Amino acid sequence: MKTDFEIAHEATLEPIGQIAQKIGIPTEQLEPYGKHIAKVPYALIDDEKVKQSNLILVTSITPTKSGNGKTTVSVGLALGLNRIGKNAVVALREPSLGPCFGMKGGAAGGGYAQVLPMEKINLHFTGDFHAITSANNMIAALLDNYIYQHQDEGFGMKEILWRRVLDVNDRNLRNIVSGLGNRTDGIAAQAGFDITPASEIMAIFCLAKDEEDLRRRIENILLGITLEGKPFTVKDLGVAGAITAILHDAIQPNLVQTIEHTPAFIHGGPFANIAHGCNSMIATKMAMTYGDYAITEAGFGADLGAEKFFDIKCRKAGIQPKLTVLVATAQALKMHGGVNVKDIKTPNLDGIRQGLANMDKHIANMQAYGQTVVVCLNRFATDTDEELALVKEHCDKLGVGFAINTAFGDGGQGAEDLARLVVDTIENKPAGELKLMYNDTDSVEDKVRKVARNIYGANDIVLKPAAVKKLARIAELGFTHFPVCIAKTQYSFSEDATAYGMPTNFDITIRDFVINAGAEMIVAIAGDIMRMPGLPKSPQAERIDVENGVIVGLS
Repeated sequence: MKTDFEIAHEATLEPIGQIAQKIGIPTEQLEPYGKHIAKVPYALIDDEKVKQSNLILVTSITPTKSGNGKTTVSVGLALGLNRIGKNAVVALREPSLGPCFGMKGGAAGGGYAQVLPMEKINLHFTGDFHAITSANNMIAALLDNYIYQHQDEGFGMKEILWRRVLDVNDRNLRNIVSGLGNRTDGIAAQAGFDITPASEIMAIFCLAKDEEDLRRRIENILLGITLEGKPFTVKDLGVAGAITAILHDAIQPNLVQTIEHTPAFIHGGPFANIAHGCNSMIATKMAMTYGDYAITEAGFGADLGAEKFFDIKCRKAGIQPKLTVLVATAQALKMHGGVNVKDIKTPNLDGIRQGLANMDKHIANMQAYGQTVVVCLNRFATDTDEELALVKEHCDKLGVGFAINTAFGDGGQGAEDLARLVVDTIENKPAGELKLMYNDTDSVEDKVRKVARNIYGANDIVLKPAAVKKLARIAELGFTHFPVCIAKTQYSFSEDATAYGMPTNFDITIRDFVINAGAEMIVAIAGDIMRMPGLPKSPQAERIDVENGVIVGLS
């Protein structure tokens, strides 16, 4: 089998204008970034066409550290649908540099189910992440300057809530002291960095419906609490227009193509373990405008990405999928069945049987939202026919559709069975009305509790003193109607990253809440999850290089 790099470089790309024309986007509307990437004006979104499109959510069972292949399935499904004569467009998140140089090496799909040009998408792309990073840190700099310039007037901050961000996994920046040195070097303060995908600007970017809404949300960002106990926002700082200007180009979605020349919109990139994990609302609606079938994915397992997709994105955007595709692998099922991670490539029917409990919980969770679910099993070379047959038989007993996906090795042809299953299910048994997990009028504590109990399977939640104190502030500021975004490990239903399978008899500890007044959501920090990841012992950066003018190692 060829590497992702080899496959990507052997592919012949079509000019981006031809890709746009396939779905009816006039070439004169494009803002090209080279030959194979273009920005598309969000003004082309047609709300009537959005209502008519068949939206498909791709999510997964609880992932292993190597993932389950949601992006490969999302791209593969788009390829498969087009191969059977359907007009399908895929909408994905932009990769973050942090994981690309840390664990992943890339996040543009894999094998013959990739979005291209792979290196550009994985690296700087159209500069959206840089714009978000700059916008966030410009606010931080302007806030520090405001405090410095007005200190002699008695102005000061009792608490600064705004943190800087960087799109690099850098644990040393989690907690720092800034403003050291001479008096003119600023005011010394405890500070810190989050990773760019976890920033509120990223959340705002992905939830804004247009530039006007973007500016409104930026104005509402809560930066801190003054010495008088009053909230201080970007509107008080008077710089919302400048921050919007930094994001002026970035807010337009990016059009690229798959390896089989299917149109793909890639825009925004929040993580689902520490943020809401969905691509931009604008990109999703653009895909729905131009695709009879629009495929989008939500990050990590369904307990994180899909829950936030429904309870945050769908709630705010007024959209809902016709179908949810739940991705699984035999290897992940074995791991959740108690098989040592070193042995998950070895055939083990009993391990799969035990691991099916994890898949069943995710299926039940999606059905609780009113979703029709089909299971897609990503086949690996080490999988046996008996193992795959066992999963299919189990799905048949549940009355859940099942298909094997081999798009990684076979491209769209390997996803045709999945595509036919998806079309047949949408035509004959589409999802019903979306049932959200909680109401806007529920308290923040109850919202978190409902997700913890009903989605994770927890006994209850435990609030640390800092979280209790923050709940009082949320109520005082009038933000209790916001949805909640729980930041939790992606490797388990619980807050314990080593508790695989279907853990029981556990609580979810909420150690703090973060108020995202601009994004209009409350982030609950569960367990020991960090909003700035660290690098592994052997980061992928050790294998990324430039050879003969070509970037290698992004696969």
